[in-house]
Amino acid sequence: MEKFDITILGCGAALPTPKRLSSSQIVNIREKLFMLDCAEGTQMALRRSRISFSHLQAIFLTHLHGDHTFGLIGMLSTFGLLGRIQDLHIYGPQDLQRIFQPQIDYFCADSPFKIILHEIDTKKPQVLYEDRSVIISTLPLSHRVPCCGYLFQEKPTLRHIRRDMIDFYHIPISQINNIKAGMDWTTEDGTLIPNERLTTPSDPVRSYAYCTDTTYRPQLAELLKGVTCLYHEATFAEEHAQLAKSTFHSTASQAAQIAKDAQAGQLILGHFSSRYKSEELLLQEAQQIFPNTQLAEDGMKISL
Repeated sequence: MEKFDITILGCGAALPTPKRLSSSQIVNIREKLFMLDCAEGTQMALRRSRISFSHLQAIFLTHLHGDHTFGLIGMLSTFGLLGRIQDLHIYGPQDLQRIFQPQIDYFCADSPFKIILHEIDTKKPQVLYEDRSVIISTLPLSHRVPCCGYLFQEKPTLRHIRRDMIDFYHIPISQINNIKAGMDWTTEDGTLIPNERLTTPSDPVRSYAYCTDTTYRPQLAELLKGVTCLYHEATFAEEHAQLAKSTFHSTASQAAQIAKDAQAGQLILGHFSSRYKSEELLLQEAQQIFPNTQLAEDGMKISL
């Protein structure tokens, strides 16, 4: 199967700790790299993960709180020092231009690459990026400031060719892509060979959703139906459910309920409050509702 990997650079909440940096991830789809959030320390986490700075296509910010953005300007400056020349697109909520353009103008004035800011409407789902292999769209979330998650959906691949059938029926190379796309084949004597005999099914379509920071939103499950992997914030345990509500965050149980209602393949919990010395309680509470749950860890790599 083609590559579809997620590398978690940081999965803590507002306060970075020796154990966890604040939020940032890299999504690698067929060697195209996309960043989700860019907290303080992100560029050092990139170096530890041995991820190439130059291959980053775009950055998607969920919202403009510091624990999701404080690493951005420093990283952009480093990209310039390393000689990056490819344009870099940055997507984020309203005020993205007002907050970051003056910093870019000051700290990255001599940058050898162009930095393009895109302000997005966080209140409705919309497609932000599309190419031959992936669609990236927004997921409306509910936080103290405008905020959205992101959904990465792989496009269906072509069917797999059966080389033995191609050789047996002497099908020319010029027709292989047509057959992968679903075409039948007619032999010289007029016999129709159905496509199902010539190919095997394409790989299952995979998807990844990144949802942080947000209060519990049951309606989110409809937008996530059948998602292969869901990363959802689990800032608090159930004993702090009222605090989660008042600060517009979620509990681990609420994250698990979203995964269950969405019929997700797996759930990754993250954005843990530093009040917990161990996140095992959060894991236990979530697994009671959605068994296929695991805790995020800085440096974790997930291959879909």
